[in-house]
Amino acid sequence: MRKGPLCLMLLTLSIMAPAHGEETTEGGSSTPLSLSAGSQITELQQRLKASEQQREELNKQLQNADNTRESAQLARLRQENQRLKLQLKEAQTSPLPRLLTDQQQWFVTGAGVALLALLCGIFASGASRKRRQWLN
Repeated sequence: MRKGPLCLMLLTLSIMAPAHGEETTEGGSSTPLSLSAGSQITELQQRLKASEQQREELNKQLQNADNTRESAQLARLRQENQRLKLQLKEAQTSPLPRLLTDQQQWFVTGAGVALLALLCGIFASGASRKRRQWLN
């Protein structure tokens, strides 16, 4: 094996190793990682508090909107309830209309009597039909 390529390889590895060992921060700031994380945490906590306050305000607005809508619906239902109560009182106080007049009632009674007489005549004559002697 030749010593030339092996030495060349060792030389390139020794030059490249320190170049890979050092990392720089992207922001270019030299603050340690713990300080930037702490500031991010406080910023996020402040944003969380602000969003919670906004959520509470929105919940209050929603409840107020629901209450106004329910109160309007409740008023409308109360008016309809009053109207229905008045209609019920009017219906209870007014006399019921008669189905038949006196003349019609007498006609129905006569028809019922005639029907009853017809049925009695049919049953009284019997099932057998004999010739009547007086018809001869």
